[in-house]
Amino acid sequence: MGNKICRILRKKDVGSIGIGAMIVFISMVLVAGIAASVLVQTANRLEIQAMQTGQETTAEVATGLAVRDVEGHVATDIDYIAILVAPRAGSREIDLSQTYIEISDTNMKNVLKYSSSYWNSKGAIKGDIFTASFYSSLDAQTFGVIVLEDSDSSCTATAPVINRGDKVLLTIFCDTGKVFNQKVGERTDVWGMVQAEDGASGVFSFRTPASYTDTVYDLY
Repeated sequence: MGNKICRILRKKDVGSIGIGAMIVFISMVLVAGIAASVLVQTANRLEIQAMQTGQETTAEVATGLAVRDVEGHVATDIDYIAILVAPRAGSREIDLSQTYIEISDTNMKNVLKYSSSYWNSKGAIKGDIFTASFYSSLDAQTFGVIVLEDSDSSCTATAPVINRGDKVLLTIFCDTGKVFNQKVGERTDVWGMVQAEDGASGVFSFRTPASYTDTVYDLY
């Protein structure tokens, strides 16, 4: 009888140990599953964030304006300045209404913003980018736009957006009460940048000639 009871007890102990082991195993599987799920979700979030960061970084590097040329008009001294800009290779669309120009002549620094009142179409040029009406109404805080190339007509007075292949002139008037509060004399160092809403800025720097013998000068 005693041996039989011992055998029954041992069988019950074995059953208890088996159930306990099963509970531990199931718990380990559940914990591992939860941990794996968290790792997968974290990996997905990191992948999405990395892709967004890469796209934003690429856009930040590629997007921006490039200064192609700077021309100056002389009336005793330089009074009109035209800056030729175009989007950089691979650039996103650029809204000129959200663009500003910083320009300095070592004595004064002006920050200029766009105004739709000073927008001019390609057809208005009529062979002369230094037509007085393009500049005469500009003040010390604004720059104008002359459209040179815009195949998709994206650059309008109210929405001056430029994209791949577009070229525009940014116009500045230097005189009393205007930029620098004077015209730009000989041997003057001028530098500045054209900064779009996003991306790299277009920079320029030039020194005016020792004497003015012509009416139009290629400054940069």
